[in-house]
Amino acid sequence: MLAIGRALMSRPKLFLLDEPSLGLAPIIVERIGEILLEIQAREGLAVVLAEQNAYWALGLANRAVIIELGRSSIEGNAAELMQDQRIRTAYLGV
Repeated sequence: MLAIGRALMSRPKLFLLDEPSLGLAPIIVERIGEILLEIQAREGLAVVLAEQNAYWALGLANRAVIIELGRSSIEGNAAELMQDQRIRTAYLGV
């Protein structure tokens, strides 16, 4: 939370986050997601998120890109990707 606050002090137009959920308790991860959505709406801030927790990231995102072995393999609307059976099988365990 402190790192997010510090990064926002300079009023960026683009906010890059790398694995913000890594090693955090699920309740904290949920709160960070809420805060990111709040910040994005209030500040009109573009957020780019690199995250291995696909379920959480797709729940936050408007658009998503799945990167496999360093290459973009699938991209599109996050809600649609959440329903894509390839994504569900490979990343969501469903």
